Amino acid sequence: METQNMQNPYKILLLEDERMFSETVRRYLTQHGFDVEVAFDADQARKMFAENPYQVLLLDVYVPGDTGIELCRSFREVNSKVPIILLSSSNEMQNKMDAFSLGADDFIIKPVSMEELLAKVKVFIKRTYEETTEKKIVVHDLEIDTQHKSVKRQGQEIQLTAKEYALLLMLAKNKGVVVSKHDIMEKVWDLSFDTGTNSIEVYINFLRKKIDRPFDEKLIHTKPGFGYYIK
Repeated sequence: METQNMQNPYKILLLEDERMFSETVRRYLTQHGFDVEVAFDADQARKMFAENPYQVLLLDVYVPGDTGIELCRSFREVNSKVPIILLSSSNEMQNKMDAFSLGADDFIIKPVSMEELLAKVKVFIKRTYEETTEKKIVVHDLEIDTQHKSVKRQGQEIQLTAKEYALLLMLAKNKGVVVSKHDIMEKVWDLSFDTGTNSIEVYINFLRKKIDRPFDEKLIHTKPGFGYYIK
């Protein structure tokens, strides 16, 4: 995917208090066509987020002030679609699950590969901001408006994060067909995704809580040993 025109690049907020690392990330992403602004603590990040439209948020978990996870929660309440990628030197499973439950789209363990980070940023930008040819996808009483990236069931709007939306869209585009974890891993995450985190199962559960639990008829199904499907 080509990045946006250099005259109007995608804007990224990077929250990172390690000055050398933040400058490395800023310089690398800038060289690849992005406009990167750096915050060094939570308060500065809040102020910048309130004053600027960002297309991607890169948040370190451990910074002065609030944690990146808490910022993820507050930012997600304001903007349900912007991709949020958390960076952490800790590989604790609870941190990852907390991050995903509060709306993070990915969780990258330091030391970070710049090539991997760039690939993930491009994937989320393409998924979140590029148009798809199908304007609306309907499964029973579920309606996905791909132009506005909105989801309704029985006329009731359902708020999804960018990754939840991408997972639902993939299942809906393959209505009635079992989608394997491997395919989800490639198309909703990417090839470097760590399957040991069980994040696919976590996100399927998130979707079920929002898409199925409030309604009588269940749409999202599991075929044990094979994958997931919607019908």
